[in-house]
Amino acid sequence: MELKELDIVALLKAIPEKRLSKGAIGTIVHLYKNDFYEVEFADSKGETYALLTLPAENLLLLKHEPEMA
Repeated sequence: MELKELDIVALLKAIPEKRLSKGAIGTIVHLYKNDFYEVEFADSKGETYALLTLPAENLLLLKHEPEMA
């Protein structure tokens, strides 16, 4: 999976210690080596409530447009 900055992603597993449930939606704000990404989670008012470095395997890219088959 090719992720890039500003992609919208969902968590594939919960992170209870950060109060993040499976399916939480965040935005990639920085790319690291070895498929790690800094992801910002914000509420509906735009206030950040979590900022975490996560491996690609914990993220699902959300798509707003259909892909060409």
